[in-house]
Amino acid sequence: MRNLPLLLLFSLLLAACSPVAPGIQPASQSESQPPLRGIKLGVGFVPNVQFAPFYVGIEKGFFAEEGIDLSLDYGFENDYLKLVGTDALQFMIGSSDQLVLGQAQGLPVKYVMNWYSQYPVTIFAKAEAGIVEPADLAGKRVGVPGPFGATYIALRALLDIAGLTESDIQMESIGFTQAAAVSQGLVDAAADYAVNGPVVLAAEGIETTQIGLDIYLRIPANGLVTNDATLTNQPELVRAMIRASLKAIAYTVQNPDEAFAISLKFIPEADSDNSAVNRAVFDASLAYWVPKSGQTPGATDPADWQTTAELLARIGLVDRVVESSSLFSNDYLP
Repeated sequence: MRNLPLLLLFSLLLAACSPVAPGIQPASQSESQPPLRGIKLGVGFVPNVQFAPFYVGIEKGFFAEEGIDLSLDYGFENDYLKLVGTDALQFMIGSSDQLVLGQAQGLPVKYVMNWYSQYPVTIFAKAEAGIVEPADLAGKRVGVPGPFGATYIALRALLDIAGLTESDIQMESIGFTQAAAVSQGLVDAAADYAVNGPVVLAAEGIETTQIGLDIYLRIPANGLVTNDATLTNQPELVRAMIRASLKAIAYTVQNPDEAFAISLKFIPEADSDNSAVNRAVFDASLAYWVPKSGQTPGATDPADWQTTAELLARIGLVDRVVESSSLFSNDYLP
């Protein structure tokens, strides 16, 4: 009983020496960090496993590590080009041909990171149609989503390779129904991503032939696009987006099963009924995300940009050969 006052005094002294008062928790590390910056990335038409690296980057925290709260916006490439060019949006996924079109219209857009190491668009048809090279398109009904975007550019480029023009075929705007249109015989052939329409028909047991642009002509494919204002005023944001994107792409390629599972969380319609087709599309996409031998991840070849600029002028989509060095930069890569 005599020791009780001493024990109380000892307890009070310990409390006084404690760095944090009882009942108050120390600030966590996350509370001391600045809030994440919300960034919207314009991608393709609808949620799809073809955007798996970005789903992975969000889920695994690769963008958050760079201070970015990334969200994806779905729409049309030509619309996003205008939004990025006017700084209404800072980033989009686009191909080199879109950069030429944008700069020809005076839009200050620039390509800063390559994602697809091969141009992914192909012209596909049922095997029995006998369409195996660009010249075989003469006189055929060829479906495209519309006279815009990478599918239209690829068709025009392949016609040019064969010495043909749009007037030599019957071009039909069919929206994003290429697989169904070819399967049902509504068109003889269609322009689509090689990992999409042909893969869907293969899953249905329909054999196809494909005419890939990359076989005949090398132009930079899908990659990260931004604008001059962002490059000038926020170069570190551009570098952060590139670092996170490249990390997410590499992780996706190295961990395909996990990446596919993550992707399905972001795709509302990816239920058990079509998960097999989604997996086939995903598996076909992986090869396009792997840098070619000797290629620095994210980098593009200046010669390929010159090819793109000359192509679009030759087929009449722009009125001049755009200066190719203004279209891209490899300077923001890690």
